[in-house]
Amino acid sequence: MRVVQPIRYGPGSVVPRQQALRRNFGTTVRLQSYADTLPNLRIGAHTRVMFQGFTGKQATANAKDSIAWGTNIVGGVRPGRIGEHLGLPVLPTVQSAMKELKPDATAIYVAAHQAPGAIEEAIEAEVPLVVAVAEHIPLHDMLRIHSILKTQSKSRLVGPNSPGIISAVGKCRIGFQPLPCFSPGRIGIIAKSGTLSYETVASTTRAGLGQSLCIGVGGDIVPGTDLREALTVLENDSDTEAIALIGEIGGLGELDAAEWIRDYHSRTQTPKPIVGLIAGIHEPRGRIMGHAGAFTIVGEPDAKEKIEALVSAGVTMVTHPGQFGEAFKARLGGSTHGVNSSAGRGKLGNQRRQIHTAVGRPQTRTRFLAKPCTQQRRHLTLSEDDSMDLLREAGLNCGHYSGLGTRRFLAIGVDRSTKSPCILAAPTVDDDQIEKMVKRYPFDYRHGPDELAIERVASHLHISLKESAHESLRRLVHRLSDIFYEKEAYLMETEIVERLGEIKVVDARFGFDDAAYRSCGRQTELQKLRNTAVEDASELEAEKSGIMYIKLEGSGTIGTLVNGAGLAMNTVDALGGHATNFLDTGGKATSETVKHGFEVILKDPRVRVIFVNIFGGLTLGDMIANGIIMAFKELSPRVPVVVRIRGTNEKEGQKLIEESGLPLYAFDDFEAAKAKAIELSSA
Repeated sequence: MRVVQPIRYGPGSVVPRQQALRRNFGTTVRLQSYADTLPNLRIGAHTRVMFQGFTGKQATANAKDSIAWGTNIVGGVRPGRIGEHLGLPVLPTVQSAMKELKPDATAIYVAAHQAPGAIEEAIEAEVPLVVAVAEHIPLHDMLRIHSILKTQSKSRLVGPNSPGIISAVGKCRIGFQPLPCFSPGRIGIIAKSGTLSYETVASTTRAGLGQSLCIGVGGDIVPGTDLREALTVLENDSDTEAIALIGEIGGLGELDAAEWIRDYHSRTQTPKPIVGLIAGIHEPRGRIMGHAGAFTIVGEPDAKEKIEALVSAGVTMVTHPGQFGEAFKARLGGSTHGVNSSAGRGKLGNQRRQIHTAVGRPQTRTRFLAKPCTQQRRHLTLSEDDSMDLLREAGLNCGHYSGLGTRRFLAIGVDRSTKSPCILAAPTVDDDQIEKMVKRYPFDYRHGPDELAIERVASHLHISLKESAHESLRRLVHRLSDIFYEKEAYLMETEIVERLGEIKVVDARFGFDDAAYRSCGRQTELQKLRNTAVEDASELEAEKSGIMYIKLEGSGTIGTLVNGAGLAMNTVDALGGHATNFLDTGGKATSETVKHGFEVILKDPRVRVIFVNIFGGLTLGDMIANGIIMAFKELSPRVPVVVRIRGTNEKEGQKLIEESGLPLYAFDDFEAAKAKAIELSSA
């Protein structure tokens, strides 16, 4: 039985975990489940929207734009305050706002350390739709929130780490999507990535198709609404005639979606066409690609497997979001100009063939935590020695493998499909077998692993029938789960052997959620275990500027600078083996971030050309262009720079680049820009 430890839920506050988990949210007698809240996603002109954090700078700017666009915003909440803001009521609590304003949805605009409390307050008040846009909410706070969501049937969550949800038909925006790109129409969009969804919106607008309902699932490890759930909503949305599905590496969500699509096609005489895109084909194994959830662990499919599953389910795949418009015109009976000839239902286009173009592929599939002390803004991975020390402190039997006994795989991680912790187990550690043999055993976040699950794990691991061995395994699982909770881990991998009726740990690598420290000031002791001496100097430098940079292996010669993790992954995918790096500016492309990005990229002697791929959503295209020009003049890079700008004020931005007199090559079309970058890199 694990010991209940107090845990900080915000600066200066300590809430016992048991007390937090026992809170009874909602007072309505329920015979339903969380799945019954899916209709709450059908927003439109009728939707009454309120804000939490209403008087803050970001919420104020967002509310002004949304009101001007036509969104029915009815007021908001600021703790301890009653009054007016933007001519609308301000109330002190969500409960009082529910009574006075009667909202259908709330947009949460507070910092990451405040967001869990704001989400819980909204669930307790039974707000029908809760939209959380914040990044870097600690994983364990979200696991706790999911344990709450599963006990009620009134509130539906979108996010976090999401641009939100928007109805172009109903002029209802709950989030921070760039409004100039949207036009009322008939394409529904579901996406893990914000920038890829904006590119898709722009593509379908250019194609004259417009959008109906766009659901930003978000890039979190355990989002409030997943791809499959969003599909069920768009299936029954009368404004939606076709669906764009945008996924990425991490989890089983795309496979769950593919299974749903196969069933949908079997039971529907005229199904809505679905066009898809998966980012992360060229994922470097063992790295987190910008989004908190963009990583692949043992037993999870890579991008290639996700693409193949979707194709087999009848989804048309594209390689870049700019292709969605023409692909939908082909599927809906319009022009096929510019679309791969295999864009018909169930045919496999560019994306599958592109999988095989990477230099050095295929990769060996290895366990995720293969590298010691990798720090990537969101996660901290400890070395084997430090991980084993944590186990010794917990009183467990640990030591190096002597060569005796069969090594088995045992881990505590997160089951993204059930949105709960789980035990992962495989009777082998052989890289060629473990992917096929690993099984997941989810458990309730509130209660920890149960005895039945542990017995099933013992059976799968082929642990002997000796009672001492089973008792030793129980003790190990409970100690691992204690550390998982108390230290806020996201993945704890071990290799174990059974010797003389006891279970011994012979290898361990533990990964912890860095957001708990960065957002909330928790887990400070763990940070002392970080060893920057083993980390890449360029990646450390980029981190100081808030940039996510990952140096890629291989003989690539094109440095990439992109705004948004999803678009950055897709850019690397499109370049195949030509890219030297993944670089996400964090959604920003100011002169300072561009300058720092250039500096980091140019430290790599392989780089012969820099490819800047920017979609200007909230950041205007002309501002982005000015930033690139200023950075170029200040640094005078030794290599040519190809700049592709799309989005808000794109023409103005392209004109500034063209007229700068600098060796900058301006494009709006991605394929043309990519071709130019490859040409220059080969010169």
